[in-house]
Amino acid sequence: MKQEKKATQANEEEILETEATETVEEESVETAPETVEKEKYDELYDKHLRTLAEFDNFKKRTQKEKDELYSFAVVDVLKDILPVLDNLERAANAAAEDSPYADGVKMVLKQFFETLEKMNVTPIEAVGKEFDPNIHNAVMHEENEEVGANTIVEEFQKGYKYKDRVIRYSMVKVAN
Repeated sequence: MKQEKKATQANEEEILETEATETVEEESVETAPETVEKEKYDELYDKHLRTLAEFDNFKKRTQKEKDELYSFAVVDVLKDILPVLDNLERAANAAAEDSPYADGVKMVLKQFFETLEKMNVTPIEAVGKEFDPNIHNAVMHEENEEVGANTIVEEFQKGYKYKDRVIRYSMVKVAN
């Protein structure tokens, strides 16, 4: 009986040793240099992809900021130029029809409008349109039953837009 116990004990010890060696072998397989290198590679590749995405976002954000800055600069310059345009229009309207002076002023005015059009600057439509506080500035109201309510009947100063931004609001008279 003692021999059977010793044999059983020896078998159990052998089984435990085999399991221990198998566990050690499995651990050594898991921490093999190839596995560690693959994990490092995957980690570095992931960082690389994230860096590329961040750089792409940076480029897009920088371009958007640059475009906005350009837009603000154009609007600032145009605000200073619009009074000159107003004066040219007044001069063209005040000049006698057949004088060379009137023809010259009208040519300059036409050239001015062509240049503004190339720059994506458009006049804001006003007379006969419905009042829109986003693009019009009502300075007077008039009781007029011939025209519908909230309709613009007169424009005192022309408004302009650069792309979708208002440079100057149209100063208008609105019918109630």
